[in-house]
Amino acid sequence: MESPGSTNLTQNRCEKLRWKGMYIQAESDPAVQHSNDQAFWCQHTYTCLGPDDKVAGESECHPARGCYEEL
Repeated sequence: MESPGSTNLTQNRCEKLRWKGMYIQAESDPAVQHSNDQAFWCQHTYTCLGPDDKVAGESECHPARGCYEEL
């Protein structure tokens, strides 16, 4: 479960794109600055690279890539 405001990803992201914020179940604290570390990985490879050896990320995982799976 991802926390509200934990990322700016749109609904057009790849189904296999993952990031740390998806697994943190905590209420957002407005007193703590949002880190937005953007540590993404691909669930196909479990690394920061997709099966096509390109970087997995917010803007990199799009429908033009052969490994993309619609959300």
